[in-house]
Amino acid sequence: MSEFLTEFLNESGSAPDTLFDQPRAPVRPFEFDAAVAQVFPDMVRRSVPGYRELVELIGLLARRLAQPGTCCYDLGCSLGAVTRSILRQVDPRVRIIAVDNAPAMIAGLQARLADVPGAERVETRCADLCDLPVAEASVLVLNLTLQFIAPELRLELLRRLRAGLVPGGVLILAEKVRVAPGAGGHLLTALHEDFKRAQGYSELAISRKRAALEQVLVPDTIETHEQRLLAAGFAGHTRWYQSLNFVAWVAWT
Repeated sequence: MSEFLTEFLNESGSAPDTLFDQPRAPVRPFEFDAAVAQVFPDMVRRSVPGYRELVELIGLLARRLAQPGTCCYDLGCSLGAVTRSILRQVDPRVRIIAVDNAPAMIAGLQARLADVPGAERVETRCADLCDLPVAEASVLVLNLTLQFIAPELRLELLRRLRAGLVPGGVLILAEKVRVAPGAGGHLLTALHEDFKRAQGYSELAISRKRAALEQVLVPDTIETHEQRLLAAGFAGHTRWYQSLNFVAWVAWT
């Protein structure tokens, strides 16, 4: 694992995730606020199986696919793990634009970029993705982001993103997916719960966080994602990563 990602997932300034350990009622919708920003590196490490490898591989994809003189967008950047992975990998002539609609996340990212070599190539924006102008992009990244966009807005968002890509540009999409009913889907769901238990989450924390996320995170099936990519105007796509019920694609123009 690269040094920067180890640092991101084990930051001394990041508190342990205990946000859902107390039986407060009712459970509020999950929000990327200052409290979540404070614990986010610990939260994502313990909640998303394969997160480290996913972020590193996104950086390697960007190195291969980003075109000099264009932009890479990290859309829904949170504290910038993907932003920094891309920054370490791509040609210095590539500009990086990191976007999130949560002020606490943008503030945290800006603080983390303060002493990072090459950080002057990163532009941060606090904006709603559904209103964001995108242009001259060779790589667009939606890493665990589309699932937080209202389902009825997802196709139009992808169409706008597709229109902002230069010829040969790509979209990198990673999502938690809704698994099919039956034994296979049940096994993936159960293994994800086991993963969180193995990372030290209590049954109470798992239950309360699930209830909070279910109010704002609406997953799609693999088939829905792939049909939508084609409907949005992408010429093709391939699945390049899966860890339990987390899947990633690259779609091209």
